[in-house]
Amino acid sequence: MSGTAADGGVRADARMAPASTLGVLATLRRGVQVSPEILQGLVGTLGLAVLAAVARVLVPLAVQQTVDTGILAPGGADVPRVAALVGLAAAGLLVGAACSAGVNVRLFRASESGLLTLRTRAFRHVHDLSVLTQGSERRGSLVSRVTSDVDTISMFVQWGGIMLLVSLLQILVATALMAVYSWQLTVLVWLCFVPLLIVLPRMQKGVNARYGNVRERYGAMLGAVSEAVVGAETIRAYGVAARTQRRIDAAVRATRDAMVRAQNLVAVVFSSGVLVANLALAAVVAVGTWLGVLGDISVGRVLAFLFLVQLFTGPVQMATEILNELQNAVAGWRRVLGVLETPVDVADPGDSGRPSPRGPATLTFDDVGYAYPDGPPVLRDVTLDVPAGTSVAVVGATGSGKTTLAKLVARFMDPTTGAVRLDGVDLRDVRGADLRRRVVLVPQEGFLFDGTLAENIAYGLRDEDVDGDPVADPRVRGAVEDLGLHPWVDELPQGLATPVGQRGEMLSAGERQLVALARARLADGDLLLLDEATSAVDPVAEVRIARALRELARGRTTLTIAHRLSTAEAADLVVVVHAGEVVEVGEHAELVARGGHYASMHAAWVAQTR
Repeated sequence: MSGTAADGGVRADARMAPASTLGVLATLRRGVQVSPEILQGLVGTLGLAVLAAVARVLVPLAVQQTVDTGILAPGGADVPRVAALVGLAAAGLLVGAACSAGVNVRLFRASESGLLTLRTRAFRHVHDLSVLTQGSERRGSLVSRVTSDVDTISMFVQWGGIMLLVSLLQILVATALMAVYSWQLTVLVWLCFVPLLIVLPRMQKGVNARYGNVRERYGAMLGAVSEAVVGAETIRAYGVAARTQRRIDAAVRATRDAMVRAQNLVAVVFSSGVLVANLALAAVVAVGTWLGVLGDISVGRVLAFLFLVQLFTGPVQMATEILNELQNAVAGWRRVLGVLETPVDVADPGDSGRPSPRGPATLTFDDVGYAYPDGPPVLRDVTLDVPAGTSVAVVGATGSGKTTLAKLVARFMDPTTGAVRLDGVDLRDVRGADLRRRVVLVPQEGFLFDGTLAENIAYGLRDEDVDGDPVADPRVRGAVEDLGLHPWVDELPQGLATPVGQRGEMLSAGERQLVALARARLADGDLLLLDEATSAVDPVAEVRIARALRELARGRTTLTIAHRLSTAEAADLVVVVHAGEVVEVGEHAELVARGGHYASMHAAWVAQTR
């Protein structure tokens, strides 16, 4: 995937406040802008919600009418009227239940559509970010933003959002009917809730902050756990299981403590709502009885008012709980929006970029410099011309900057100064799809996905070229045979259908590298980047791969990050990098005769290999 300026995500600019600084309403507005499907069919959903709320009000109305005009009728109990009113109330409840079910179904569909968009955009944007940007945050934390943080939003949108609106509507309807029955008791109920309404916003700010900390701790915990799972072999090899367990335990405890602190405050908020609701109910019973004795209100109206108080206090208590969940959802929404607003520092120009047709590839470094963020320069004033079809070996001490050169050519990051050009065109102006077709990287440790050998080799094909089972694809078999790997593949239990396991753990390091080479052969690029692809294989495989690489490199420009000087000896051109600068360029024999950096490195290597 490659980032484009029009991928549908949220882009940060100077006029847009960071998601972490937004208030609740601003966060919700921006979240809806990202996932407008959440509001799909909202008018119809609200209409059903109104009907459901009105249906609940039929019960107190039926109670009042049944008592005052049915049971306590002047001429005695009017049984037919009582039966009719009871039937009307039952019918209203059935209609209300049907409307509530319709609300839930419509809301679930709309919210899932919106959250699908949110997850897709967040996942797409994570992939659009450069390797450097991804490396600045722990993988587990990034994963949590696309998964668990979106789940918190899902829980609120599917349940809390519409229920909050229904609760507010029910409070308004109940207040209006209570005022019809007794304005005195209505004022009394509201007076009971005024202190809670004053204190609640301040308490919600505290809940917001604590849930934000919960989401951060949860992401850190996932990061610690994922590192331990991926690095299980290293942990066992060095006997540091106890130390690793302490790190994970600390992360789990931190998450638990953050959650407990948040829930403690939530419990206080919810209990306050329950306390005030019970206080209001008790006050209505006392004052309503007194008004009844004075003859200001009938028995049926008192009973109906008590039902209305329940319809009033229930949503109030629910609203306080929903507002607590809202803070959790907003905290998750801010983290997801934070990912979407992270600028893509290596952006694909897309269709507006310049096409780069297939063919012999020339490579040019034009006064290239690079410095990692907040760090010193690691490359300075690199100028180099690589003619088409040239085999280039880049050598230098560890940390000299040679791997950074390869990353710049693959455009995993862009130079701080100068330009890297493919056929004379700045890589920043080349269409991303063309660049990926023409430039193929074989890293030192090829990453394998959980699947079959053939499926992993088929990653060298473009998405539009993949059709059917890779095991039966003649191109996959052809790539294996071109590299002379078919004897090895045929010895595997299931040949090309052999499972490789997660991260290729069912294969040796050398076998994983063989798969990476076959994948590169299938990709059929014009410019081949090799990070010493034979450094992790046994001598027999090295001979086989060296022979295959000669065939693979024929007619192609090859840039190899050489850790073994035998690779440099066979190259057309040797580039020596020292302290971020290209200090020597020439053929192997020429550089040895010159007596410079390369001659010293070569002499030391020869002495070690004797």
